[in-house]
Amino acid sequence: MAAPGRRRVQPPRAAEIRRLPVSLHCWNAVADPRRKDASGLPPQGGSLRIDKFLWFTRLARSRSYAQALAEEGHIRLNGRRVERAHAPVRLGDLITLPHGASARVVRVNALPLRRGPAPEAQGCYEEIRVGD
Repeated sequence: MAAPGRRRVQPPRAAEIRRLPVSLHCWNAVADPRRKDASGLPPQGGSLRIDKFLWFTRLARSRSYAQALAEEGHIRLNGRRVERAHAPVRLGDLITLPHGASARVVRVNALPLRRGPAPEAQGCYEEIRVGD
């Protein structure tokens, strides 16, 4: 029970995130009323760990699997081999990762705030197909 005269603090933004339109679940160029500055960048400076990005966008089935892919050197970020799970991903980056017997290349369009439903996750990247 809270002390007299003090209000109980609510969990951080959990209810607010559920009420936002799907377009605001990703940080992109869309105006966001929750943003304090006009830069359009998320509070962490415009980047997200590669393992969290892969998990949030459902390109990896679990965060530990995404960490293992990165630390074993199976992922390329802008053509460079990634050997650490905390490599920063920014808007416009190209990520190459294994997908079965082939490779998958995606361009980052937005940085997700959470691991949401598949349509929301697919809006954060675009698939690059070779030869198209």
